[in-house]
Amino acid sequence: MTTHAPHTPQAAQSVMLPASLEEAVAALAAMPAAVPVAGGTDLMAAVNAGLLRPAGLVSLGRINEIRGWQYQEDGHALLGAGLTHARMGRPDFAALMPGLAAAARAAGPPQIRNAGTLGGNIASAAPTGDALPVLAALEATLVIVGPIGQREIPVSYLLAGREMLRPGELIGFVRVPLLHAPQVFLKATGRTGPGRAVASVGLVLDPARRGVRCAIGAVAPMPLRPLEAEQWVASLIDWDGERSLAPEALEAFGDYVAAACVPDQGEPVAPGVLHLRRTVAVLARRALGRALTS
Repeated sequence: MTTHAPHTPQAAQSVMLPASLEEAVAALAAMPAAVPVAGGTDLMAAVNAGLLRPAGLVSLGRINEIRGWQYQEDGHALLGAGLTHARMGRPDFAALMPGLAAAARAAGPPQIRNAGTLGGNIASAAPTGDALPVLAALEATLVIVGPIGQREIPVSYLLAGREMLRPGELIGFVRVPLLHAPQVFLKATGRTGPGRAVASVGLVLDPARRGVRCAIGAVAPMPLRPLEAEQWVASLIDWDGERSLAPEALEAFGDYVAAACVPDQGEPVAPGVLHLRRTVAVLARRALGRALTS
């Protein structure tokens, strides 16, 4: 947990530079009030704004084991939490995880993409985190490393606050299924060029389970899964044929997702709510359309 203070930040008392996850966990155990930092894009903004006064920092930047990825025999990929957005945006990673790669490329200007990490995006759990709806749609699992070893939790549990990081724990890896099927990420920023999402969507097809998985980001504190809309549209797809849908079905899917994720907040419905609902509907419709034609 971090402690927030309204007055001027002070420099951290110490900075530790572990070379392995084991050393990082030991450093946090030795100084429980220390804050782990990878790219620092969120943490340093909080420090500069006077919202955070860390007693110490545990830098994760020298831990090579979390800066890459590996394939697993059970059809998953194990992604290091230290992967930067810039690294995930490259073609070799895009061939593996096209949705995450698209989210990484949309994460902001080059200085943010070069510094910001996958694990930091998850740990900060900002509603506008670009990777979060994709991870939710992929039903990714987090490998948590701590003083008593490793444990795994669904990424949705952490983002929803159902399970939190315990003292001395770090996100070491993200375990993601290799679906070998289309994945799409789209976002609306409300202005020209890169920026924080007003709404975003991560959508993946899962042909093996004949499923569509969709998560909407930025409209709530955590990504939202419109499960009924997913099940409904998946039942309309010819999974053994061309996987095509009529335009009317795509339109209805977008409206279904928008109604589920941006509910009415009383009568009359506020113009801002109607605009956000239309934005979500367009994003969901376009994402599914692109996935089906990929």
